[in-house]
Amino acid sequence: MPAAHRARVLHALGLTPWVRRVAAAVPDTAEPEMDGAGVACVVILPASCHARELDLLGRALHAGGAVLARAARINVRDGQLAEPVPAARAYLVFGDAQAHALGRALPAAVMSQALIVLADEPKLVLADAAAKRRLWNALRSVRRVLASAGA
Repeated sequence: MPAAHRARVLHALGLTPWVRRVAAAVPDTAEPEMDGAGVACVVILPASCHARELDLLGRALHAGGAVLARAARINVRDGQLAEPVPAARAYLVFGDAQAHALGRALPAAVMSQALIVLADEPKLVLADAAAKRRLWNALRSVRRVLASAGA
């Protein structure tokens, strides 16, 4: 059926035809530029996290946006980081022991330029409503820093 005839028939029936929009091209600058830093955000977790805790944290990070969802995740075992920490604009650390391990591993120059946000351990976030609120506040502050860095 020709498009003009179809439009007349739909108009006669009182129907408004919908037109699918074309998605706008997303520029490559949607992510914050790093200016020499390796990644935008690094998440430091205890190695003893259970699947349920990791699932909760994964959903929270996905809710924080693409940059947080793709954040590098590093575990802490026996007070030591499992792998070398890349330089980043922001570090989201879950628990005091992980914060101490990060402090021992990061050079002072990187620490002075980066935002380090401390959140409760994942087992507390899973069980306590106040810990969840603190996690959302931590995610908000990390997103704010990453958004201002990308602008």
